[in-house]
Amino acid sequence: MPNPSEGGARADDVQDLLRESLARCRASFLGVGVLSMAINLLMLTTSLYMMQVFDRVLSSGSRETLLYLTVVACGAVLLLAVLDVVRSRTLVEVSSWMEQKLAPPAFARMVDAVLERKGGRGEALQDISILRNFLGGAGVLTLFDSPWVPLYLAVVYLLHPLLGHLALAGALALLLLALLNDLVTHKGVKLATAHARRASSGADSALRNAEVIDAMGLTANVAERWAADGRQALRLLTRAGGRSSVVMGVSKFVRLFVQIAVLALGAALVLQQELSAGAMIAASIIMGRALAPLEQAIGGWKQAVQALEAKRRLDEFFGQSPRRPRTIALPAPAGRLTVEGVVHGFTPGRPPVLQGVSFAVEAGEALGIIGPSAAGKSTLARLLVGVERPTSGVVRLDGADIFEWPRSDLGRHLGYLPQDVELFSGTVAENIARLGEPDPQAVVAAALLANCHEMVLRLQEGYATELGESAMRLSGGQRQRIALARALYGHPKLVVLDEPNASLDAEGDALLNRAIADLKASGTTVVVIGHRLSTFAAVDKLLVLVEGAVQHWGGRSEVLEKITRRKFHSVPTLAAQPEAGRADRVVEQ
Repeated sequence: MPNPSEGGARADDVQDLLRESLARCRASFLGVGVLSMAINLLMLTTSLYMMQVFDRVLSSGSRETLLYLTVVACGAVLLLAVLDVVRSRTLVEVSSWMEQKLAPPAFARMVDAVLERKGGRGEALQDISILRNFLGGAGVLTLFDSPWVPLYLAVVYLLHPLLGHLALAGALALLLLALLNDLVTHKGVKLATAHARRASSGADSALRNAEVIDAMGLTANVAERWAADGRQALRLLTRAGGRSSVVMGVSKFVRLFVQIAVLALGAALVLQQELSAGAMIAASIIMGRALAPLEQAIGGWKQAVQALEAKRRLDEFFGQSPRRPRTIALPAPAGRLTVEGVVHGFTPGRPPVLQGVSFAVEAGEALGIIGPSAAGKSTLARLLVGVERPTSGVVRLDGADIFEWPRSDLGRHLGYLPQDVELFSGTVAENIARLGEPDPQAVVAAALLANCHEMVLRLQEGYATELGESAMRLSGGQRQRIALARALYGHPKLVVLDEPNASLDAEGDALLNRAIADLKASGTTVVVIGHRLSTFAAVDKLLVLVEGAVQHWGGRSEVLEKITRRKFHSVPTLAAQPEAGRADRVVEQ
């Protein structure tokens, strides 16, 4: 069996991963094929046993022969059972290994798909599950048993050519029915699967907006849109299922008819003394075994079609070019951040969101980014942490392109607090520790720096409080402080905070500025984005961003003096206000 820990694929090196994984399972599949050969040979045991009992034991009356045949037959049947268990367990282990091999890089690729604004967030994992269920279930056994149908037909031919002709005709009829079943159901099942996946995606999207749906009375409209895809999927599945049931009914009739015909023809041959009674019974049993895989193929065709479609989608999914190129591991950064002529836009043909942004921040400095709404501040934040690649220009950390920096190396040196805060399932400590093994001292240090230590202690189980669903019961400020502690965990060298005081009061603002000062003192580079000037009391430099372009850039005092003398865009004039008053003003449209 392949070992999941061997040859693990990196998230940035997963092209042809499915093909490579299947290739690594080739030896296991070969072993299953050998077991299938032995199992199918042993399946002849009961037929041969009955033939010998009828033709030898009953005619000779020998108890010794009966005992010998019975012992041998029981041993063969026992071996058959053992081999069947080994074969089934091997396939289950192979399918489980495949899932363990494919799921982690698939999840990483799904994260990239979300960041690249592509669809199919959860489809890859669903396809892996479909493939695993097929490889570990009864459907794949049909593929291993079907090649032995000619063996059974050959044995029937050895008993009598006429019986062989009849069995061959029955096998061909079932094979044609299997092909017909694919012809009448393949397209319907494929379309139904696509509609079902779209309905599932719509339901997930609706649940993420449950508050809006309930507040604005959109439940009926959303449900109707979801149900439309669901109805279409059910209609297609019902049509395909109806056609398949007709084919399965005909196949059942064909199999039973051929069995009756074999018995009838065998009985006629026995009456003509061209065949023994034991051979007649054996031919009927062997013929039934020959037709069984073909009938099972008809019944399991839907699962096979779904597995093939899942494999095709996974081939395309893993065959996509990686979002980031492979690069060598880099040393820990000192924290010097440079932005060189960054232009960035989401939609071709429209003005870019950012237009030629350039600045530099030395290690241990704090930069404040301020500007009206829709100025491109959050877009710039995503570029600064390497979540997105600029359309042109580059963001560098210690001289290296931060987008191309391997995430597994950079992540521990970077802290990021986005505007929309999300917490993960797990304890508070695990969330702060970024879902790794929590270091108690580092967790508490980050919580103290983020001013959430006492708040966490007041929770029911303190740092051991489980979040996930229960995180919905936390206030926006509580969630933001825990997320801020997560960003500060492990003394990162670069921290980017997007609207960190959105849910904080004046006291929270003061504590946030103290945290920024502490980060600077420890050598961390800090970038703070906000609307309120009170957010920037501890920064060294200020950058004013208006309509995606840098309007002012320089030392904090220098920029504050400029913006108090001049209105920019729709920013209120601050010259007539004392410094204390300025801190409470909001720079927005």
